[in-house]
Order: sequence, then C-alpha cells, then structure tokens
Amino acid sequence: MRSRTGWRRALLVVVPAVAVLLAGCSPAGSGGTRAGASPAAGTPPAVGRPTPEGTLLVADFGADTVTFVDPEHGPVGSVPVGTAPYGLAVGPDGLAWVATAEGVAVVDTRTRMRVTRIPYATGTGPAGTGEYRGGGMGIALAPDGSRVYVGVNVPGRRGVLEVIDTAAREVTATVPVGRRPFDVDVARDGGEVYVTGHDSFDVTVVDAGTLAPRRIEVAPYGTEGGLASWLKPHYAVVRPADGRLLLPFEGERLAVVDPRSGAVAVEPMTADTHQHGAALTADGRLLVVGTGAVEEGRGPSLTVRSPDGTERVYPLDGPHEDVAVSRDGRTAYVTGGHTREGHWNGLTVVGLSDGTARRLPAGTRPLGIAVL
Repeated sequence: MRSRTGWRRALLVVVPAVAVLLAGCSPAGSGGTRAGASPAAGTPPAVGRPTPEGTLLVADFGADTVTFVDPEHGPVGSVPVGTAPYGLAVGPDGLAWVATAEGVAVVDTRTRMRVTRIPYATGTGPAGTGEYRGGGMGIALAPDGSRVYVGVNVPGRRGVLEVIDTAAREVTATVPVGRRPFDVDVARDGGEVYVTGHDSFDVTVVDAGTLAPRRIEVAPYGTEGGLASWLKPHYAVVRPADGRLLLPFEGERLAVVDPRSGAVAVEPMTADTHQHGAALTADGRLLVVGTGAVEEGRGPSLTVRSPDGTERVYPLDGPHEDVAVSRDGRTAYVTGGHTREGHWNGLTVVGLSDGTARRLPAGTRPLGIAVL
C-alpha cells in the first residue's frame, strides 16, 4: 500500500493565505441559478401515471432543482427546491427532504411538487453556490420518520446539525458539529446520529435523545496540512452487522470507527484514488466512488468491496461524487456532479457483476441521489 507522506508534506509549503482558500478539496466550483419558483412549483407526472418505482432522484447542485431520472432513458421532470441542492433523503411516505443553500425543501415525489421549504435556524449568509457555499450538506432521516437531521455548513466556522420535526416541519434543535458536514448518517435503531466533518477530520456522534455531541477524530493519515490537506473524511456508511462506521480514504485505507468506544481501526483498500461517495448494498457490499488521482494514484473508479474485504475496482470515465444502488442490488448509479472541477451533467450506470458502464443524462451537476 503506497503512502501519501510525500505529497502530504508538499502541502505544508503552501502559504497560509492559499491554505485557507484550499479549505475543501480544490478551488471553489462553478455556481448555479438561484431559486425563484413558488412553493408548490414542479413538473407533475402525466395524468394517471405516478412516479414509477425505481425512478432516480438527483440533487442538481449546479442549479436550483431536483430532477427525476428514468434509469434507462434519462430525465423526466424537475422540481425547483432552492439554491445549490446538495444531499437528499427520501422516506417511505414518498417525501424527499433536500438540503439546499436556503433551507430544507420538502418534495412529494409522487406528484413531483414542492410542498414547502424549511429555513435554517443557523445564519449562513446569503445563499451561494459552489463547493464552499453555506447551507445544508449531508442529510438523513430517523428510522421512524419523525426527524430529519441536516448538517449545515457555516463558512469559516464549525458546522451545525439541525434537527427538524417532520410533522411540524420546523427546526426544533441545533447541535455544534465539525467543519463542513459532508455527510450525516443515523444508527439503525435511531439512537445516534453521525456527522462527518470534512475540514475538522472527525465524526461527531450525537445522542438522538439528549442531543449531546461527542467528537471522534478520524484521520488515518494524520491532520498534518490542516485545511490545505486532501486527506480528509468525506462520506460514511453504517455497517449493519455491528453499527460501526466505514469511511474510505484515498483508495488505500478504510477507517472503521466504533462510535461507542471511539476506537478507529484501519483496513487496506486497493483502488489508489481520491475517494468521496459511499453506499451499502442489502447484502453488505460497500460501494465507494473514486474521483481520480490528486498528486499521484489512479483515475476515477467504483470500488465494490465484499464483507470479507475482497475488492473489485471498476474504472469510470471522468470524476463522480455520490452513489446509490438499485433495489435488486445489481446496479449502481454514480453521479457526475462532483464537488470539485471536472463535474458533468449526468450519471454513470454500472453493472455490479461485471463493471459494464454507460453514461446517462441526469439534471445539472447532480450530486446527491436516491432510488425511489
């Protein structure tokens, strides 16, 4: 397993002013349009034809919409939700909760209409666009559907976890967490919430009852380089077998975090590429999106890691960001939006048995994704 020590040290020569600009993974990305639609705006499906099961929903980070995508043919309609939507979560009732720069939008996926948008309790400045914009990033639903948890980025400061009551559709609590909360995950029993802090090298464990936070540093390469480092956590998944968190780094190391003890174990990976999005299949395979080499390493890929640690690495054409799995577990949908440069307006459909891949148009710089 090749070490990243050499280029981690190289980052230390960056002058402080540049280091601040490199707070994420690269200079800020391109922006999108601002929201201006009415609260109930959208594109309803044809009369008598509800949104079919298996339709994809993507967050258009380069616009102000979410787009419905037929996994065979491409986009079938969009709904305005707010500036630069990032992550989304969909409940069994068909409601999608979308983290935008302006608030959390609620979309009825059956009628393809926006129901409302809930403003944040945390001030993040004017709604902006691009990689470093303030507002919601990671988002997750409690297992019983009673709460939505959204990680809110506050530029230049620690992030905030906002708790939304889904019945009242309002923010009921805020909890301080790490910087730039890329991802939010919830324990299977709903007892804890896990917030991945990209710029603070950590996961904040929040007790769902008391809302008391605990910080666990997750830095298998160390924190050398600070904000200018590329070696930060991005997305996590909760392993059903034991409740541990899995966070991939650089296609070389998988951090396995015990949220109860705070212990972090490291397992080897094989893709040798900068990694972002992650997902689990029903049978326990870990899917990890590789965005390509930064200073060294291989190009974009999708890693399929079995529970025993064996891996298949499928190459991808160009950078990608997040990933979702079809209901039958045979297909992965990998979004091309990407938080860095190189993003594109589509997704790649990957057969998990053999790595066959095809590109599909899908909205504007799609980032978060869910299978309806």
